[in-house]
Amino acid sequence: MAPGPGRVSFSWEVATVSFRVDATDGAARAGVLVTAHGEIQTPAFMPVGTKATVKSLHPDEVRALGAQVILGNSYHLHFRPSEAVVESLGGIHTFSGWTGPILTDSGGYQVFSLRDTIRSLDDGGVTFRSVYDGSDARFTPESVAEIQRRLGSDIAMCLDVCLPSGAPRQELENAVRLTALWAERQVRAPRAPGQLRFGIAQGGIDAGLRRRSLDEICALPFDGFALGGLAVGEEKEEMLDCVEWATPLLPAERPRYFMGIGDPVGILEVVARGIDMFDCVLPTRTARTGSALTWEGRLNLRNARFRADAEPLDEGCRCPACERFSRAYIRHLVTQDEILGLRLLSLHNLWFVLDLTARARMAIERGTFSAFRQDALARLARSPEEES
Repeated sequence: MAPGPGRVSFSWEVATVSFRVDATDGAARAGVLVTAHGEIQTPAFMPVGTKATVKSLHPDEVRALGAQVILGNSYHLHFRPSEAVVESLGGIHTFSGWTGPILTDSGGYQVFSLRDTIRSLDDGGVTFRSVYDGSDARFTPESVAEIQRRLGSDIAMCLDVCLPSGAPRQELENAVRLTALWAERQVRAPRAPGQLRFGIAQGGIDAGLRRRSLDEICALPFDGFALGGLAVGEEKEEMLDCVEWATPLLPAERPRYFMGIGDPVGILEVVARGIDMFDCVLPTRTARTGSALTWEGRLNLRNARFRADAEPLDEGCRCPACERFSRAYIRHLVTQDEILGLRLLSLHNLWFVLDLTARARMAIERGTFSAFRQDALARLARSPEEES
């Protein structure tokens, strides 16, 4: 696409991969990230496939919904079945049957979200108990790089220290220090051919520490950068305020990743602030509770009012669930613990957030994102979340 009014174009090359921004509307960006397994059009929502699968869904189904890239979890794959097994079977793409791009996290979030399993934390790395068998394990920047190299993902995340909201400042300061120390080591570690590596800025909502982390991480030769340590319990307005001023401090010519957001309002808000990529378990986890994301709000299909409701989950939705089945039928499946019910809700919820993200991209390209966002937020605001 040739640059036009309101459009910019630039690129940053790394070996055989590149990232470019084709259009902007305010801070919102529409770009393309080229990886070893294909292009990712941004903004991009990444469905979470923790154990090399998006729960209950066939890879072709996920692709048909519009997903371009999925996320795998290094922590869980390291313990079950192990990176050695995955490597021996041709790498994570062959192993999982997903032929498109895959991002793997470092496992750091899992370690630090399970803080009671940590044995020790030092400059070298972190020692913790496995959630599978309680045995001692240790992650270092080098070992995490090696796990992801052997998995063969397209994008590998650096090991960081992610603390919950409200952590004491001394702990937060140490997290920023260790994240930078580890990033300097991991950026020098071997990686798979064509594998991109993203650095992560920490610091919570503390402006001073966040700026320090951004300065330290962005000074390193990463292929992309992420905002970590947000959406971990702080107030949403505090989080968005941080994204507002922190995102412009990330290199404009490289992809920007917000770790862990997937609600419709959150997606619109981070895209508006210049974020290119984001992931979250919310769409599929919400589905497994029996709830659907819709323009009418979050619908709890266990509610008796849907018992004889002949309408689709969301009027006008073209997902496999809405094209063929009624709310009443899906409620029947859910209340009877039929697996198909949770599968249909997973398909629908992923469609909802992927379609919203794709529409956001089209609006950026047309220069109408601001109006699109305002209209979408107004519709969502009229649809309070159902609680029973």
